[in-house]
Amino acid sequence: MGMFMYYQDSDGIYVPQKPVTHRNDEFVEDQFAHLFEMQSKHFWYLGRHRFLLESLKRHQASENFSAIDLGGGCGGWVQYLTQTIPNRLTDLALADSSRVALLNAKGVLDEDVDLYHVDLMDLQMQEQWNTAYLLDVIEHCPDDVTVMREAAKALKPGGKLFVATPALDFFWSYNDEFVKHVRRYDKRKYQELAKNSGLILKDTRYFMFFLSPLYWLSRKTRPKELNEEQMAKLYKEEYKTPHPIINNALKAVFYAETPLGHHLSFPWGTSILGVFEKPKN
Repeated sequence: MGMFMYYQDSDGIYVPQKPVTHRNDEFVEDQFAHLFEMQSKHFWYLGRHRFLLESLKRHQASENFSAIDLGGGCGGWVQYLTQTIPNRLTDLALADSSRVALLNAKGVLDEDVDLYHVDLMDLQMQEQWNTAYLLDVIEHCPDDVTVMREAAKALKPGGKLFVATPALDFFWSYNDEFVKHVRRYDKRKYQELAKNSGLILKDTRYFMFFLSPLYWLSRKTRPKELNEEQMAKLYKEEYKTPHPIINNALKAVFYAETPLGHHLSFPWGTSILGVFEKPKN
């Protein structure tokens, strides 16, 4: 179901009848090219993917399932799935409001991965997927409940929605403002999201626990007032893959959270993962 709302354009992207406009005030489209360079090698992406995959293995019991990454940018998570569990995926799709992101992703993803140009506030999908992901997406959205409800509509009954976001107001910094975050989340906020979106919260876990002191120290001092050019320069400095020696060391620390963080519950972390389930009736 749901495909009838979309048609395939000349770029091979499924687009809805109503044109989609990327909301630059929520995520600056110019930043996608920079993120594209990082997604397959930066320690943070690799550590997050590893933690998420462990959760997926624990909560997606079906041997084979369909999945869509909503607001998935340039396709880093989708690419990781095709590399790690290709035999479990019956259908796999990447969806985003940015054509720039989708066209970047098209260059690295397998041809059988479908690309959707979507408005997360109006997905126009009904009971199409076993699994959906909103990974570092809803913190950019003023109306996160509507995004969650739209994702829920896209799931089949009993389907799982995996949501990852920045965690805890304690870690709020200039960087959150810089990358246009509206809020950070905690376990209580995830419970409220479940209640307001008609989903069942099956699990919540903080992650990036071991590196949280380093994260806090790195963001403790707020930069002086900067103009747009200086802000762009700072962004490129902060969002780049560290030197290979440093990157590998940080990756090793982050990797140590999996599977440990699924056997015990970290008391805090700079990110939080929630596993939501659509009721079966």
